[in-house]
Amino acid sequence: MKIIETDRLYLRELTIDDAEHMYHLNSDTEVLKFTGDIPFESAESAKIFLKNYDHYKKYGLGRWAVIQKNNQEFLGWCGLKYTAEVNEYDVGFRFFKKQWDKGFATESGKACINFGFQKLKLKVILGRAKKENKNSIRVLEKIGLTYVKPFDFQGEEGVIYEIKNMLY
Repeated sequence: MKIIETDRLYLRELTIDDAEHMYHLNSDTEVLKFTGDIPFESAESAKIFLKNYDHYKKYGLGRWAVIQKNNQEFLGWCGLKYTAEVNEYDVGFRFFKKQWDKGFATESGKACINFGFQKLKLKVILGRAKKENKNSIRVLEKIGLTYVKPFDFQGEEGVIYEIKNMLY
């Protein structure tokens, strides 16, 4: 089921059928360089992760598969995440390296911000990145977020950006 649609893309819930894609996406050391995540051990471990991913049911949002409309290719993921412990929503994205610099993160990120503000009536959406991750910071800025403050990103310098819903 399509959750969000843009000119070139649609976003849908991740399913266990995406396990192979997620395994390969998280196997690329360049893709994971700035995330702090560790690779899945296998496609089966990615499948278990996806089977247990409960954000859609718990919060009505989550990280969504980004699919290119013209060829149905799985490009990566983008979406909103709710962290209950701190009552925060953040936008995040991850794409296969061959899809970098094509505007997919910006296009899907803007769509997620619009979805969060218009459909979910969120008041603030954050974005986090390692300070050295200039590409992700550029995307956050392109989709309208502005720098707020530094933070500790697993022992490294990180930055927090935010965008506020002007309707509230």
